[in-house]
Amino acid sequence: MSDVEVMIAPNVIEYPFRRTTGPVIGAFFTALREGFVVGVRGSDGRVIVPPAEYDPVTAEELTEIVEVGDAGEVVSWAWVAESLDGHPFDRPFAFALVKLDGADTPMLHAVDVAAAEQMRTGMRVAARWRPARPGADDEVAEGVRYREGHIADIECFVPEGDR
Repeated sequence: MSDVEVMIAPNVIEYPFRRTTGPVIGAFFTALREGFVVGVRGSDGRVIVPPAEYDPVTAEELTEIVEVGDAGEVVSWAWVAESLDGHPFDRPFAFALVKLDGADTPMLHAVDVAAAEQMRTGMRVAARWRPARPGADDEVAEGVRYREGHIADIECFVPEGDR
């Protein structure tokens, strides 16, 4: 048998473009960065949160941005006894569908409670926000995650009286 020379050629696959979020999703992320929540009004008048670019029933383009509250009602929930990589906490918590005040559809997010017995359908919860990014002249705290226009700007929801 002879030694075979292996030829290697690097191959880099890249996507040299950026995608914008558009006016509806962009408004949602901008609002989160600023510390409030928006949805969009559907063709039937419902307020959809998180907002959709197109009506889920008629497929019409949706453009009317509507501010909603950052507190609401748990519609449904599931207990997470053992968190996994990528979960918002390294301890037990709940995932819940939360219908925010002023919204007609629920959104999925984490609820920070110590035990499953503290959760119930119909309970009131409120957003716990990341801190706003300090101004240019303000000191930035090391290790602090500031709001940046991401769903995780709402760290989680907590029972309404615990905010």
